[in-house]
Amino acid sequence: MSEAPTHELTVVVLAAGGGTRMKSKTMKVLHQVGGRSMIGHVLTAVRSVEPHRVVAVVGHQREQVGAHVQALVPDVVLAVQEVLDGTGGAVRVAMEASGTSRGTVVVATGDTPLLEGESLKRFVAEHRAAEQVVSILSGVVADPYGYGRILRNHEGDVEAIVEEKDASPDQREIAEISSGILAFDAEFLVGALPRLTNDNAKGEYYLTDTVRIAREDGLTVGAFPIDDVRQTEGANDRVQLAEMGREMNRRIVTRWMRDGVTVMDPATTWIDADVKLAEDVTLLPGVQLLGATVVAEDAVIGPDTTLKDCEIGVGARVVRAHAELSVIGDHAEVGPFARLRPGTNLGVRGKIGTFVETKNARIADGAKVPHLSYVGDAEIGEGANIGAGTIFANYDGVTKSRTVVGKHAKTGSNNTFIAPVEIGDGASTGGGTVVRRNVPPGALAVSGGPQRNLPGWVQSKRSGTPQAEAALEAGRGPGRASDDQGEGD
Repeated sequence: MSEAPTHELTVVVLAAGGGTRMKSKTMKVLHQVGGRSMIGHVLTAVRSVEPHRVVAVVGHQREQVGAHVQALVPDVVLAVQEVLDGTGGAVRVAMEASGTSRGTVVVATGDTPLLEGESLKRFVAEHRAAEQVVSILSGVVADPYGYGRILRNHEGDVEAIVEEKDASPDQREIAEISSGILAFDAEFLVGALPRLTNDNAKGEYYLTDTVRIAREDGLTVGAFPIDDVRQTEGANDRVQLAEMGREMNRRIVTRWMRDGVTVMDPATTWIDADVKLAEDVTLLPGVQLLGATVVAEDAVIGPDTTLKDCEIGVGARVVRAHAELSVIGDHAEVGPFARLRPGTNLGVRGKIGTFVETKNARIADGAKVPHLSYVGDAEIGEGANIGAGTIFANYDGVTKSRTVVGKHAKTGSNNTFIAPVEIGDGASTGGGTVVRRNVPPGALAVSGGPQRNLPGWVQSKRSGTPQAEAALEAGRGPGRASDDQGEGD
């Protein structure tokens, strides 16, 4: 061993396996849990131990996995395992790629998304304090099937790890398992890797055989059981992935409730790992908060609302809405049944109401789009009000253009704004107006001629129908409308 210990830390993350049981064109470790890839969760935990270097071992679909890992850890060392010959082979190529030969090496697997940074930090500290050449993060489980078992002698010292397929019936009854997360003295590891053999049921080089080698050399080995053993569980198929997702979400929701968030129905509330919530946020049933969504204090979200990568202001209210890449200001109101597409920015005390769709729209403080409208590529000024059934016609089949509505403008129902067009500050538009030209400030814009009534049209064109009978009956009664009522001058 090295004469002087060093605190240099290298973390190796194993991500070379094919994950064939997922039956997916997406590599196993890239499948998402709680809004992050499984390996993304592992790398988040790894960052908490502040390693000097991170080595990711890739193999199957290496271009896909390598690019993803580099996006998360730009200075990562990528090691390619050309032949998938076991964990021992994977760590061998990792050590060769990194050139590491001193300090501590921690090996983790890329499919354990519940792993927490604090647990990894504690494990590294225990390994260093014990001054062992190999430490195993172990756990005691009710059903150890599929895991390597920790073999201890009568004094309780760790002697070896035996894998499931190589274990005897008695050994399979052992409840203490290896999580696959191990810590090594780097100098010992470099010397032990060439001594591994593939004389086992799988014909692979097992990294866990380093425990036997250490004991044969008279060196110390230890296992540190983790109380929360679920942190070490992996997901090998879609069923396990869904179970992992439920457990991840349960943990996230529980943590936010303990931090002062009211969650009315945890069973129907889903919160991604990167979401940020303030105290006194209220989440009603059926809420999904996804991506990097941030919700400020006293906001009420739901029921039945999905927000992805959104910013929600203080005291805002969002009900039965779907929003993505949008900003909702303080004390603003959204919904019910609203869709906010990317680029929507709703100001303080603004409103996007029932059956309204917005896209790339800036709606200023106090401005309102109450109902039944499409607002695309638009800027609506402070205090303006958009009438029901309004369409911002932003696309002519070739070009998308912008509509600007001025401050405190009031537009009528069933308007169509043919972009590019501008409605000036304080202007108004009549009901049913098609606005094709700019409206000056303070002006009233109307389109179409005066209303005309054609007496007797129903009897002439719809004779014998219930409509005609109703009109005929009304014509006989007292107080019937004059033939020219409502006719223009």
